[in-house]
Amino acid sequence: MKTILFSLSFLACSLLANAQTIFNARIIDTVNNEAIEGAVIRSNTKIVTSAKDGSFSISLSATEQTVAVSAIGYATTAVTPSNNNLVIYLQRAAFNLKELVIAAGNANKVYSTISKIDLNQRPVNSAQEFLRYVPGLFIAQHQGGGKAEQIFLRGFDVDHGTDVKITVDGMPVNMPSHAHGQGYADMHFVIPELVKTIDYGKGSYYTEQGNFNTAGYVELQTANKLTQNTVQLEAGLFNSYRALAMVNLLPASNKKQNVFIASEFIYSDGPFESAQHFNRFNIWGKYNTELNERNKLFVQANVFNSKWDASGQIPERAVNNGSITRFGAIDNTEGGYTGRINFSTKLQQRLSNNDQLEHQIYYTRYHFNLISNFTFFLNDPVNGDQIRQQEARDIFGWQSNWQSKRTKGNINFTSSVGSGIRFDATHHSELSHTKNKTEVLDAIALGDVREANGWLYADEKIEFGNWMLTVGARADYFHFAYNDQLNPSLAAQQQFIISPKANLFYTFNKNLQLYLKNGKGFHSNDTRVVLPQTGREVLPASYGSDLGFIWKPFKSLLVNAAVWHLFLQQEFVYVGDEGIVEPGGKTRRYGADVSVRWQPLKQLSADANINFAHARSIEDAKGENYIPLAPTVTSTGGINYQQNKWSAAVRYRYIANRAANEDYSITAKGYFITDASLSYAVRKWEIGAVIENLFNSKWNEAQFATESRLRNETTPVTELHYTPGNPFFVKLKLAVHF
Repeated sequence: MKTILFSLSFLACSLLANAQTIFNARIIDTVNNEAIEGAVIRSNTKIVTSAKDGSFSISLSATEQTVAVSAIGYATTAVTPSNNNLVIYLQRAAFNLKELVIAAGNANKVYSTISKIDLNQRPVNSAQEFLRYVPGLFIAQHQGGGKAEQIFLRGFDVDHGTDVKITVDGMPVNMPSHAHGQGYADMHFVIPELVKTIDYGKGSYYTEQGNFNTAGYVELQTANKLTQNTVQLEAGLFNSYRALAMVNLLPASNKKQNVFIASEFIYSDGPFESAQHFNRFNIWGKYNTELNERNKLFVQANVFNSKWDASGQIPERAVNNGSITRFGAIDNTEGGYTGRINFSTKLQQRLSNNDQLEHQIYYTRYHFNLISNFTFFLNDPVNGDQIRQQEARDIFGWQSNWQSKRTKGNINFTSSVGSGIRFDATHHSELSHTKNKTEVLDAIALGDVREANGWLYADEKIEFGNWMLTVGARADYFHFAYNDQLNPSLAAQQQFIISPKANLFYTFNKNLQLYLKNGKGFHSNDTRVVLPQTGREVLPASYGSDLGFIWKPFKSLLVNAAVWHLFLQQEFVYVGDEGIVEPGGKTRRYGADVSVRWQPLKQLSADANINFAHARSIEDAKGENYIPLAPTVTSTGGINYQQNKWSAAVRYRYIANRAANEDYSITAKGYFITDASLSYAVRKWEIGAVIENLFNSKWNEAQFATESRLRNETTPVTELHYTPGNPFFVKLKLAVHF
């Protein structure tokens, strides 16, 4: 009898020990009352991560009394699962790399999550500079701060955005069939201080990312609530000034809704001999409210205008023979103006503890006018080769996403389904040969573009043990139409493309993870290219793979390394500066990326990134198959110090020499630039200084191999043309918070 009782007692204890309970909760930021995505929840045996709405579900044994909840930039909290549907509030804290946990669920978010911390340590002059947060991504400005920057990533000269998809608060930034270049992406309408998160990914492995996602993507999210009101003044060399104001319009005690307004004004003459008269004005308003416990509404609008003069790109020979200086000009009548109005409304719904739905509609009104002269007197020895590119554009869009999390046994499933449509209508897209900015000598191209893109994607994330698999695909439909006003005609065409993706992750433990990513991506071609080509490879696909790891060999050291390969199909390139079509041909790129983050002390952190790329055209002969301006070796990094009231940083960026033309007979020159910043905050006051090009290096920012002719030359010359990079520059800041 005693034996039977003992056996029954042992069996009961065993069943109790193995009994599993499901703990559901949500994680919220105490400051802005917003959900925290990618937080890590740890029991003794399991690790899960929070979803976009902050929710998570974890199975616990009867003996497990607490779970640890941690997130980058927040204090780790021990939680006792007293009941389901608990709301866990995390307090913000100083960045501590030792608390970073590598988990399958945050595999794509580790470095982009860390970038949120860097937002407070790296002052930027414009939102475009946030692109530099992507390891290996470089930008170059060549119109005094007015144009969208030229982008370089993974062996791509992305031009102004052809192969990197960029969004802000879900609204698209890239513009297809743009007057200046395909995928033109101007982010200057964003006020930098409003940016709260940066998400990015290299390669085309993400089903929710569509057109222009070949080399990678960047997503900016702006704040829904200001942590404090701010008035800020800045002044620097070259007659540079900036004023900023950001104010909450509702009291902080109102937890259910918030509205704020922010505005900035910038003026600078730049270092050039001809004053740039660059000015920019942004105003931004945002309102959000909790309709009820499960529904949130977000409404935002902003207005942006910018105008500038420019000295343009200059030929090396003119500087070498002393006819102009590095900051002089052959034609100083270049310049332009641009502006946009954005409106967006978004509804977030938690249908249940495991299901969430998001809808967004948006509208953009855009205008653009650019005056350039790249070849001087090559084509017109009398009047010069000045050109004008301009357009007006309306963008209408709608998109939605449904996400559901389910658990079956020891396997977690996260299903995502998304759809949307975008319609672009340009008015009087123009390329003209002009004189004195306004006099039209020849109309080269003039017409109206109508382009629609509809999409549907599905993605499944499966977590089982140490493995995580994501598989999915997206289907994109395009309708292209062009009304040519110079040769009156109307043409239209339809295209369709399917892009499968598959990523596999194996997490050994909280310190080491391996991954293999594979995916097909694409970018659309200009409508004015698509129609004449009658459908021949006008949606060029890219096929890529990444094999890499994320590793914490020590608590204070994080390493991410990967080797990658990318093949790009034939494409037809519309050269907006000339109004002609050039075949691009097939290309192959491969390389390696290494990123290191080290935090030896709580107050001190350092990071470094080094990136290698080999880019070649497949169809051209060896020695004549270089891809012009494709970066080969790049590196960025720096040291950040932050303690109490003081904050300081020193950062560098390096890019090696590279081919400027197909046979490498012309070299685009590399550079090494160092920047520094220092700030001090006391009570409600903050003062700071930013120094760019600390050692006053001479460097070329934008560079091109260009055929040109100067006024007194009888024959044209092909050589390097460039925009000089800024010399030593210092800017002071005074801010008042209230």
